[in-house]
Amino acid sequence: MNDIAGIDRTAVHGWLNDHIDGLDDGPDALTYDLITGGHSNLTYTVTATDGRRWVLRRPPLGNVLASAHDMSREHRLIEALQDSGVPVPKLIGLCTDETVNDAPFYVMEFVEGGVLRNQSTAAEFLTPEQRYATSRDLIEVLARLHAITPASVGLDTLAKTEDYVGRQLRRWSGQFEKSKLRDIPLIGEVHDRLADAIPPQGDAGIVHGDYRLDNCMIGADAKVAAVLDWELCTLGDVRADVGLLMVYWVQAGDSTQPLDDAPTLAPGFATRDELLGWYADATGRDMAEIDYFTAFSYWRLACILEGVYSRYKANVMGSEHPDLDAMGDRVIDLAQLAAERLESHR
Repeated sequence: MNDIAGIDRTAVHGWLNDHIDGLDDGPDALTYDLITGGHSNLTYTVTATDGRRWVLRRPPLGNVLASAHDMSREHRLIEALQDSGVPVPKLIGLCTDETVNDAPFYVMEFVEGGVLRNQSTAAEFLTPEQRYATSRDLIEVLARLHAITPASVGLDTLAKTEDYVGRQLRRWSGQFEKSKLRDIPLIGEVHDRLADAIPPQGDAGIVHGDYRLDNCMIGADAKVAAVLDWELCTLGDVRADVGLLMVYWVQAGDSTQPLDDAPTLAPGFATRDELLGWYADATGRDMAEIDYFTAFSYWRLACILEGVYSRYKANVMGSEHPDLDAMGDRVIDLAQLAAERLESHR
């Protein structure tokens, strides 16, 4: 038996027993292991004595902003995409009764595969040839997501659809102003330039909001087994997903890396230009504005990272960051990259 924060073993077992056949050995027959935690939603692996596994997600512990950790919304998204051609885990159920586990949670089937978080995991899990195949499949899955008409899967009421980029600019600029502990004029300058150059949106689609290699489970066949982390998903201009993927798809020689030890630095992965070409071929979309959306994604990431930097600086993260100065410098580097990419967009 293992006691773990965020799980009421007896009550959760009772709920699971009502939704999964064969769980009648009592609460002690299930083992819970925290996969991801911190200030994001908490994700646990649930393992039965017979070897079956599931995944349970719930909000962080303590007082959190409900809209930022909405289990019902996440469950709705994954449920809507079950038969869409976009690989997502099969769902077991959603519990909104907070007397069961102090907060809503949902459970889904465990997906076999690997998450490529850095170069070493990419090298261990895939051959160079497989890494190239994974690159192609990652784009094809994104193209399938963007081809879905929200109304066709019952997601047309998920969020507002108009003025997606404008709304995002206001949101993250506001977050930056609330969290900053220092002046970074370039953030405001790039914001204004982005606001003045928003491309026409066109029809709204499903925007994952954080689509990147390490937010997908990769199967042994080198294909995407499941797209994960739907917390930021909304409706709007799908080109934002492509721009963000360009930011996280680090290549050798890049001056600034959004992720330390990015998995795409392992030999064999496709280039950013190849990804863009495949996406354009799969969707028929014109990628002429991609520099704008890449600039926007660099700027948004700078705003998010400044919030993290400020929380560490204020000693409210519960631990020390190993290189806080480097994190602070990275914020400025990302803002500079946004400015440079906007120059390319002209």
